[in-house]
Amino acid sequence: MFTSFPFVVVLGQSILGRPQLFGPSEALLKSVAQFQCELNIYPENETILFQLFKENRDKILGEYSSLDGKIAEFFMVINPKHEGNLGCVAKGQNNSNIEPTVSDTHYLKVVEPVNGAKIVVSSGPVEFVEGKTLELHCALTAGNHVSYKWLLNGRLISPSRLHYVADGRLLISRTTSKDSGSYMCVATNHFNKTVFTSNSSEVVITVKDMVSTPDISFTVLKQDPHSYSAMVTCQSAKGTPSVTFSLYNWTELVSSTTVEETKATFKVPLVLGQHLGWLQCHANNSDRIESSQMIPLEVVPVGGPVMMHYDYDVGENHAVIGLRFYCKAAKGSLPRYQWFLNNTLLHHRERFFYVVNQASEQSILLLSVGRSSAGTYHCEVSDSFDNTTAIRSKRLYLDKEVLNRLPVWVVAIVFGCFTALILLVSICCCVGAMFRRRQYGEKSLSLEMDGRVAVYEGELDLSEYHEDADVVNTARAGEFDQASEASVDEWPQIKACLKEVEDLTC
Repeated sequence: MFTSFPFVVVLGQSILGRPQLFGPSEALLKSVAQFQCELNIYPENETILFQLFKENRDKILGEYSSLDGKIAEFFMVINPKHEGNLGCVAKGQNNSNIEPTVSDTHYLKVVEPVNGAKIVVSSGPVEFVEGKTLELHCALTAGNHVSYKWLLNGRLISPSRLHYVADGRLLISRTTSKDSGSYMCVATNHFNKTVFTSNSSEVVITVKDMVSTPDISFTVLKQDPHSYSAMVTCQSAKGTPSVTFSLYNWTELVSSTTVEETKATFKVPLVLGQHLGWLQCHANNSDRIESSQMIPLEVVPVGGPVMMHYDYDVGENHAVIGLRFYCKAAKGSLPRYQWFLNNTLLHHRERFFYVVNQASEQSILLLSVGRSSAGTYHCEVSDSFDNTTAIRSKRLYLDKEVLNRLPVWVVAIVFGCFTALILLVSICCCVGAMFRRRQYGEKSLSLEMDGRVAVYEGELDLSEYHEDADVVNTARAGEFDQASEASVDEWPQIKACLKEVEDLTC
């Protein structure tokens, strides 16, 4: 294992070779371990003192005197302080002229079986609100060279960005309610092939989800014809019970209760039509209080008139395919809407319609246009807490034919445009006729006075177009001559004839 050197003498001084140290590299606590230290060559007739020490010969663990090359043996009952680097020194026991020599170091691991594992919550209480840091420590009554495992509800916790696991510590930052449960640590160590294990008892950690900002609302309870109460509900979306809810009217505490859920209800006296203040909910399950918005404690009874109107959607062929009826009362804090078709109550949803109530604002009836949706519609509005008095809207009949019929105003516009067009054409014809009559009259007057047209026409050479052109010209000239010779009494007949010609032309 180690290189040894022979015993030599230099100028009257003896030098020993380096000793070799043998022994186990691992020992169980409280067991007996044997170590040996020897020299390959011993000086004659010299007693050699072997010393077993730890580290830099600060502490002597044992001594052995050897004569005539006997191997030094050391027996030790192992305790934790024996762990570390061991060494052996050889020197002359009665001869100072022998220079001491030291062996190479030999490391000894001391194993103490693990025992008495216990979880210590270093971060404080076992119940706290989300967001805080949880720190657990696995303490032992005995054991070294230990490895640790952490279990939550029987499942191994793996290290992550939020879960730090090292040296028997578990650190969870930014905790949530998912970190709640039973924690246990498992400590193990081993000697040779023997494994020692110690399981801690379970520690229950409760991480509470902080209660969220509560919502506040109320309904009205009618106790008798003249007595009403507001049933105020305070509710948070999340929060680990127990949760304390408090109801305030402005800054005055109305009531407070602690419940094992995230909702609480309070009963407050109510007078219809009167403003009785502003309500607000407070909720807390830790040292922080969450507050709701403030709402007025006021209930206005439903009042008329109730108005109903509609709009529609059209398809590709410009036919109406869908309708939306709207119903709204003139006033009322907590209205209840009901829709009727042919005086039959329509429930919330069926095959051809769907009702959408927008709180106290209005109610919308969505319809698909078809045979089943034809009929007379109306809506009724009453107080949600008292249906003895209901206000009805006007009735409206609708079917597919009515919806796709042109409106009266459209027909009126089309008819008016058509009439205007006819009048415009008639005026144009009359103006044209008057203009033609004026030209024809002037032309006739000219023929009567000097016969220029006949002469002009007589001068036209039409022989190349028709062989009877002379006959035609002669006939026309004769007609105009007769017209010029007509008496004054015949002019009305001539004018009437001209009028008929003009009408035919127009």
